[in-house]
Amino acid sequence: MMTHEDPRVQRVIDFFHAYSPASVADFGRYYTEDCHFKDPFNEVRGLAEVQRIFRHMDEALREPRFTVTAAVAQKDQCFLTWDFSFRLRRYRHAPQVVRGASHLRFAPDGRIAVHRDYWDAAEELYEKLPVLGGLMRWLKRRAMA
Repeated sequence: MMTHEDPRVQRVIDFFHAYSPASVADFGRYYTEDCHFKDPFNEVRGLAEVQRIFRHMDEALREPRFTVTAAVAQKDQCFLTWDFSFRLRRYRHAPQVVRGASHLRFAPDGRIAVHRDYWDAAEELYEKLPVLGGLMRWLKRRAMA
């Protein structure tokens, strides 16, 4: 289990390691009311909107699991690298893994004010889907030729 000397960072690590669909109700303990969240598919402001994104994720995926693999913190900022494993509800495939990173900025009370996720949607997600995956791999090969 990943540990960090900054208690704010450790709280976030522990929260995401223990994440379950029921955790969404507790987001107010970890995110500010006016937090800002951005990932390759979403950009929202406000706790309720961040909760909506995670609820949608829980509806679309089975067995979501976050594993923080590294954490670096300085002052009110933190950078995490992580593996996100899940199964797609619509497809009977083996577990999938998306590798990415998050840049977090903490509010004075230690909760997350800004959460920005960085990951390659094409490589980490689209290439793994039936039909679309074949097209994405073909486009990637063509772009590199």
